[in-house]
Amino acid sequence: MNSNDSNDITCKVVLVGESGVGKTSIIKRYVRDEFSDIMEANINSSCFSKTLEIEKYNKSITFDIWDTAGQEKYRSIANNFFINTSIAILVYDITERESFNYIKNFWYSKVKESVGENIVFCIAANKCELYQDEEVSSEEGEKYAKSIGAIFQLTSCCDNIGITQMFEECGCKYLEKNNLIIENKNGNIKIDKEIKNNVGEKMKKLC
Repeated sequence: MNSNDSNDITCKVVLVGESGVGKTSIIKRYVRDEFSDIMEANINSSCFSKTLEIEKYNKSITFDIWDTAGQEKYRSIANNFFINTSIAILVYDITERESFNYIKNFWYSKVKESVGENIVFCIAANKCELYQDEEVSSEEGEKYAKSIGAIFQLTSCCDNIGITQMFEECGCKYLEKNNLIIENKNGNIKIDKEIKNNVGEKMKKLC
């Protein structure tokens, strides 16, 4: 399926969480398959794009992925940053309990107050290769994700674990939750074009 296919869909994805949890590394690993353990000092929000083929529904979805890029350090992200967000990935470092606490006590509500009901939430338990130093167990992270109806995924940018799977699951849930797939009389799954067009119009203003 190419970029001119009428069933292509674009959606805005934001990654939020404490400084240093690996948000930028997740994006760069997913979009460019790159990883560096040198922390970069980002001061402006940045947007990356990648198109994913979702084989389950034989559809394409383009993620416009936004990185808060340092603003989270001062809790200075304006609510309009989250406007038109379709998928929010809340990232914490499994070796830093404080980063998990901020996901629960700040970032989830910060996103929730600015978005619609059909947003897909995902909890990314990052740096899972450092399991020997974990301060937050996967069971605890998964329990919290379940309590807010979110996807849960262990991820590692260093070892490239769980990142592609996370975006694939988010994409599928986005299509399902927003009724962008329906069955026709022959039992085949297709995109509801009216809904798709409405989403497309909203996304023209992004990136």
